[in-house]
Amino acid sequence: MLTLTDNAIKAINRFIASSEKGATGLRIAVSDGGCSGLQYGLKLEQEPKVDDRVVESGGVKVFIDLASQAAIEGVTVDFVESMEGSGFKFTNPNAKNPCSCGKSFSA
Repeated sequence: MLTLTDNAIKAINRFIASSEKGATGLRIAVSDGGCSGLQYGLKLEQEPKVDDRVVESGGVKVFIDLASQAAIEGVTVDFVESMEGSGFKFTNPNAKNPCSCGKSFSA
C-alpha cells in the first residue's frame, strides 16, 4: 500500500514527539489542487477516523481516508534535507504528469 523510508520514519517520529496535541500518527490525504490537479496533504492526528486505513511502517502509523486510498496505492514517502530546503518527497507509480516541485500530480 504505502512505504516509508527510514528518513521519513525518523522525521515523522520527530514531529510526533514534538506535537503538543498528543499525535499518534500521520494523516496522508490527496485532494484537488496544485498545478497538476491533485496534491498531497499531511497532518498529525491523535487517532484514525472510522473509514481510515491504518498502515504501520517502522512503528509509525499512517492514516489514509477512503477517498485517498487508490491514489496513494504503491507510494513511497521519503524525507529529504538539502540546501534548497527539507520536506517529504512522494514517489507515486500511479502519478501521471507530476509537477516539477513534486507536490502535485494527475492520476
